[in-house]
This record gives sequence, structure tokens and C-alpha cells, in this order.
Amino acid sequence: MEKTAVKRENWGSRIGFIMAAAGSAVGLGNIWRFPYLLGENGGAAFLLIYLVFVVFIGISVMIAEFAVGRKSNRAAVGAYKSKSRNWTFAGAIGVLSAFFIMGFYPVVGGWSAAYVAKTFTGLLADPAAIGDSFGAFITGSTQPLVWMLIFMVFNVVIVAKGIAGGIEKAGKILMPVLFGLLVLIAFRSLTLPGAAAGLGYMFRPDFSAVTGQTYLAALGQAFFSLSLGMGCMITYGSYLNKKENLANNAVLVTGMDVGVALLAGIAMFPAIFAFGMEPAAGPGLVFVVIPTVFSAMGGIGTILSLIFFVALTVAALTSSVSLMEVAVAYFIDERGMERKKAVYSVSAAMTVLCVLSSLSLGSMSGVTLFGVGFFDFFDILTDKIFLAIGGLLLCVFVGWFLDKEELRQELTNGGTIQFGLFEAWYNLVKFVIPVAITIVAIAGIASIEQTGLMIFGLLMIFVLAVFSKKL
Repeated sequence: MEKTAVKRENWGSRIGFIMAAAGSAVGLGNIWRFPYLLGENGGAAFLLIYLVFVVFIGISVMIAEFAVGRKSNRAAVGAYKSKSRNWTFAGAIGVLSAFFIMGFYPVVGGWSAAYVAKTFTGLLADPAAIGDSFGAFITGSTQPLVWMLIFMVFNVVIVAKGIAGGIEKAGKILMPVLFGLLVLIAFRSLTLPGAAAGLGYMFRPDFSAVTGQTYLAALGQAFFSLSLGMGCMITYGSYLNKKENLANNAVLVTGMDVGVALLAGIAMFPAIFAFGMEPAAGPGLVFVVIPTVFSAMGGIGTILSLIFFVALTVAALTSSVSLMEVAVAYFIDERGMERKKAVYSVSAAMTVLCVLSSLSLGSMSGVTLFGVGFFDFFDILTDKIFLAIGGLLLCVFVGWFLDKEELRQELTNGGTIQFGLFEAWYNLVKFVIPVAITIVAIAGIASIEQTGLMIFGLLMIFVLAVFSKKL
């Protein structure tokens, strides 16, 4: 049966695309993940390594993803398949990455939304109980699921409205709100006595704390935060018109992403040090340490807590809609499915995974896959295996299988704009970045303690490579 042709959507404006793409990049990776990785990996030394990866790898890979998407006018799977069906599996890895990330991402998004409400219902009343309260909340069988579903509904509503009417419009509203809220919190944090120690922790490097895991964490964060290797930027690029300057847009989006990550750190670490809290608090940093800090501020702390968790929810939402769009675009492009039907089908499947992820922290904690619960399974599978390999395949595809002059034409809009760094970019993508990603990816995969999970992830990629021509 032949699939039905579906008219392809486009971004309504450049600013709309920039805000949406920045929203895809800016998410829990910046506000929830970046600060605790900074805390666990020695502060400023990690920051410097992360910035090097972002500048030399992140921007280059983002330009490549934009180019592949726009050139093919198709999302992740179709973009690779338009060159050769043998490459379909690379796009399928991106779709699966986005799908599996959405198997746990809305769970954390639901936590952040819940903490907006909890701020009004006594979250900060007893600082000593905040840690236990968080533990009891995320291991529960009802509240986390309710908030996850609320968060998922917001995603469905936005993505179902389409590119210009839904995702773009949401980005134009939510991104300025996010920046404004983080600036308010950062300003207050910097005015606290002892805040300078927090800034020193962020910006004074201590390379004695650097290990091989630091480099792995920094590269993983660069890919996770910039939405690379998961099909998001290929998909968003496929909706771009031929007049957009892809290189400039990639720099703008990356700059906004890094800016939010730095703002989040500035909002947190001065306050953490001012109140003598522990910066290396892991994933609980946002949901335990930060509320404890706010509770010590008195009345203003309640307002700041509200602002912070609204900002965290907004950041999570702008990223999750792009992840959902990757899977939705596959069914629209490759299966001819109508948008709303695709959204409802994809979101239903994602919700099932989210239920498993949420319950794996509580009532289903005894149920494991390769030694870990569902939440950690989806996280490790994507962060340590799929994203790095997806980024590596993209660079090999662009550098070795696409025509160089066609790429030059795509990135200069047919010679109408300048891209003076084209040769440097091309050589980075073709020679340098694949080697760098390979080294870090091998180290990352080797560091996975769950050998069975590692083998499973690699086996999934092999199976995709064998059978993806049918996609």
C-alpha cells in the first residue's frame, strides 16, 4: 500500500526557528544535569573541557545536522535514506534515541512541575525534611505519574499544533521567559554574602580533579545539551527555508544553550556556597540542595523557588517537544501519517515507557534490565551509547559520503552568502571529530558497568543496520 503524501511544514520566521532550536538545546541538560556534573567533576576544569567540546565539536556537528536536514527536506530517517538506503539505520538510531530519552525525560519534567506546586504547599517549611520529601515523592506510585501525565499533555498540545502554530509559537514565548527567570535568580544569588566562593568554584580550574570520566561526561553533556545525535537538529533543519544562514544559526543556538547553562550555574553555586551546602550533590542538587538553600532565605526564598521551578519546567518542555517531534516527523515523512494521529500514537507509547521509568524508582525497583531499572536503562542506553554513535555516524556520513561541493553550496546558500571557515569545518567533521568521538565513545562504552546493557545497545544498532532498509 502506497503511503499518502503529506504537505511538509516550515518555520514561519527566523526568530521562531532560533527560539525553537535553542529551546530544543536548552533543557534539563542545562539546569538539572549541567550543574550537578560540574559539581561532580571538579567545577571549572570540567567547564573548560565542556566549552572546548562545544566549540570544536558541538557547533560543527550542529551545522552538519542542519545541512543534512535542509538539503534532504526530510527528518532523521529520510535525510539519511535520501542519499542511500544503506544509511537508513543512522537515522533510525536518532529516532530511537529521541524515543528512549522521552521514556524518562517527562518523568523529571513532571518532578519540576510538581515542585512549582509544592512551593505553595510547604516545601520550604522544614529544611531538614526536604531530602526525605524528595525521596518519598519520586518513589511514589501515584503523584509522580500524575505530574508526568500533566507534563506529557503539554507536549502533546504543542506538537499537535504543528511547526509554526505550535513548536515555533511556544519557543517564542517560553525561551524569553526562561532567560528572564534565570537572570532574576542569578542576580539574587550573586548578592548573597559568600557568593564569591561559588563563582571561584565555577571559574577557577582545578585540573587535579580531571580524570578520563571527566572528558566522557563533558562530551556526553555537549551532545545531550545541544540535542545532537538524536535527530532533533536534523528534523528542525528540515523545516528551514533555503535563505537561512546555517552556520550563523548554529552559533546562535549554541551560544544561547551555553549561556543558559552558565546562568544556571551562576544561579546555583554562589547560593550553595553562601549557605555551606555540598556542590557535588549529584542529580539531587536541583530538587534537594537548591530548595534547602531557598528555605534559608526566608520569604524571598519562596518566590525564588517558584521562579526556579517554573524555569526548570519551561526548559524541560522546550526540549521535550523537539524530542517528540523527531518521532512524530518519522511517521509523517516515512509513513504518510496525519500529524495529530502521529502525535497521539507516539505520545501513548512514550507514556508507557515513562510509567515504567517512574515506577522503577519505587514500587518496581526490583524489576531490572541488565542490572538497572527502566529509568537508568533508558538514560545509559542513550547517553553513553546511542548519542555518541549517532554523532559519529553523522560525521562519517557528511565527511565521507556527501559531495563536498554540494555541502559547500548548501552552507553558502548557492554561493549567495559567505562561509569562510568551510574548509576548516569540513576537515574537522571529516577527520578530527570522528576520531575524537570514537575515543570518547569507546571509553564511555567500556566504562558501563552493566556489560549486558552495553552488549544489548550495540546489538540493537547492529540489528538496525541489518534491517533498517525496511523502515
